[in-house]
Amino acid sequence: MRIFVSPLVAGDQVVRGDEHHYLSRVRRAAAGDTLELVDGAGSRAQAIILAIGETETSLRVGAVEIIEDLPPRIRALIPFIKGDRMDTCLEKLVEVGVDEIVVYPAARAVVKLDGERRNARIEHYQSSLMAAGRQSGRAAIPAISAASSLASALEALPASGVRVVLDPSAERGDIPAGDHVTIISGPEGGFAPAELDALAAANFHAIGLGPRVLRAETAPIVAVAVIRAATRS
Repeated sequence: MRIFVSPLVAGDQVVRGDEHHYLSRVRRAAAGDTLELVDGAGSRAQAIILAIGETETSLRVGAVEIIEDLPPRIRALIPFIKGDRMDTCLEKLVEVGVDEIVVYPAARAVVKLDGERRNARIEHYQSSLMAAGRQSGRAAIPAISAASSLASALEALPASGVRVVLDPSAERGDIPAGDHVTIISGPEGGFAPAELDALAAANFHAIGLGPRVLRAETAPIVAVAVIRAATRS
C-alpha cells in the first residue's frame, strides 16, 4: 500500500482526508499493516499503522529517504484532449516516466478552455496524476500547468535542451539524447501550419514515430516510453 503524505517526516504522524479514506475504505487496512509513504516531491518512507479511526489514521513513520530521478528530465507539451482520453493520456505519461506536463490550447483542438474552467480542469488533472503516481510507485509526481497559448508555452521553456515535435508527416527517427528533453504533440487535427512554423523557429526538430498516425493521447506516451527505454532510466 502506498499513500501521499506531506510534509513527510519520521516519527508518529496522523493522516486524514482522502488518504485516510483510501486506507480505511478502499484498502480496508488495519492496525499493524505496513505501507509506503511518498510526498510527491521525491521522498519516501516505510510506516506501520498504529490505529484507524473514523476520521484519521495514526502511523509510525520510519527513516525518510530521497529518491533521485535519473536523467533525462522529460517535459511533455500536450493539447487539451476531449473526454476521458485526456485522463488516460496523463495517467500513462506518469507511468512511463514524464517529469513535467504543460497543456496548451492547440489551434485545431476540439476542447477550448480559458479562465476558471481551465484552472478547474488542471486541478482535476492533478488528482489524476496523484492516482497514477500511487499506482505506478513514483515518489515524485510530475508537475502540470496550463499555458494560455503556444507562444507562452514556448517562451517558458529553458534555453538549453533537446526539443522535438512529434509530426506523423516527418521522417521516422530517433529522439536525440540529452539531460533535458521537451516533446510536443498535436491534437487529432494535427498542427496548424503557423504552429509548425513557430516550433521550427523555436528550434524544435520534427520526428515521426513510425508508419502509422497515432492518436493525440497515444503519441506523447510512446515518445516518453521510447526515451526512457533508450536511456534505461
